[in-house]
Formats: sequence, C-alpha cells, structure tokens
Amino acid sequence: MFEEKDYFFMQKALEEAEIAFVEGEIPVGAVIVDSNWKIIGKGRNQILKLNDPTAHAEIIAIKEACKNLGNYRLIGCKIYVTLEPCPMCTYALVLARVEEIIFATRDEKTGACISLYNIARDPKLNHQIKIREGLLKEDAKDLLKNFFKSKR
Repeated sequence: MFEEKDYFFMQKALEEAEIAFVEGEIPVGAVIVDSNWKIIGKGRNQILKLNDPTAHAEIIAIKEACKNLGNYRLIGCKIYVTLEPCPMCTYALVLARVEEIIFATRDEKTGACISLYNIARDPKLNHQIKIREGLLKEDAKDLLKNFFKSKR
C-alpha cells in the first residue's frame, strides 16, 4: 500500500509538524509533491504566529505549491499530511485539483476525508481525490498527544 517514497515524504511532513510543536502550534505538517516526486510546497500550522484561522499546514503548502508552479491547479500532485484535513483544507485541495491525499492519522473531531465528512470524494463536486491513510500513524498521534499533554 505504501512505498519507500511515501515514507520519505510523510517524514518530511512530520518534520514540519515537529517545528510547529516547538513554535507552540498544533503540530500538523504537510508537503505537496508534483508528478516528478519533487516537493513543491510545504507547510505547518501557523495560526497563532500569523493570527490567521486559515493558516493551516495544508493551506500554506497549497499556496507555496501554486506559487512555485505558477498555477492554481495542482493536477497530478499529492499531499502528505500528518492529520486528516478539516473541511476548509479538504475543499481547498478539491479546488486545487490535487490528485491524492495521504494522511497519517484521522481527526475524529474535524476530519473531512473519512471521519466526519467525505468532501474529498463527494461525487456532487467537480473533482474527487484519492485517499490513503495510516502512514506513520503512531508517530503523528504521539506528536499530537505530547503537544496536548504539554498544554494541560
């Protein structure tokens, strides 16, 4: 189900999440790769730093990838993200025409790919996204648990 390159890119997303942890942000990281397996966008949660409720890892990665491609469409691209994307991020990925979302762990409270909603594969929308889950799941879960434990 997962190949060596998948592990490599999810590890890069986890590195972004670890930076977010150190910065006091909820530790979520994302990287977007193009069809040539080149990282064209990366992001981590920066909601507090930027005073922006939309500054999720995925949104930041989408903006960087679009800027690097010179196109708002990310056709053929994949995103590796440490936590299942929320409705805002999932719909942004639909609008960007991302080919696939690979996420580490589910978000039972706000997940919009599997947990609460299925925006990524909604047949009513003009684009559907492939989903794979569970890659480096325990690493991502541990990072989130440690973050929230440190806040209590």
